[in-house]
Amino acid sequence: RCGVLFQNGALFSSLTVQENVEVPMRELGSIPHAWMHRLSGLKLILAGLPASAGSKYPSQLSGGMVKRAALARALALDPELLFLDEPTAGLDPIGAAAFDQLILSLRDSLGLTVFLITHDLDTLHTICDRVAVLSQKRVLVIGPLEAVADYPDPWVQEYFRGPRGRAAASAAHPLQRT
Repeated sequence: RCGVLFQNGALFSSLTVQENVEVPMRELGSIPHAWMHRLSGLKLILAGLPASAGSKYPSQLSGGMVKRAALARALALDPELLFLDEPTAGLDPIGAAAFDQLILSLRDSLGLTVFLITHDLDTLHTICDRVAVLSQKRVLVIGPLEAVADYPDPWVQEYFRGPRGRAAASAAHPLQRT
């Protein structure tokens, strides 16, 4: 079982948030209809949304709320594997940090395996135990973040040791600043 969070949410605009969360339950699950409403409400709460958000349409939500609604839908069928496509794209730094912490909390409390695609180095440092770097149309390196950052490829070095990479690493490990 897997759940997917698409970069821009990919919510159906003609459905309420609650109905969007119920879509996988209807299409792929064997959940009795009478339970769907309660379960979708629980998924919204797990994703950090108030119960009142369920009756809103995606166009009535902020960017951060859309991400959380899409996350609730990704969690609808209790996945073991959660795919996230640029989960913090479009969020301000405070919202992105809060979303990272939510993913980390859900990963740990629900025992999820999280597979994410991101360019956000702060997200990478916060969530990921292992990293794969794709460049030059191939996988260059796979391993723990620290080992990947030391990989002797100029592009990898610039990505992880350049100004933004150093800033993200310093923020993630404040006692190890050089």
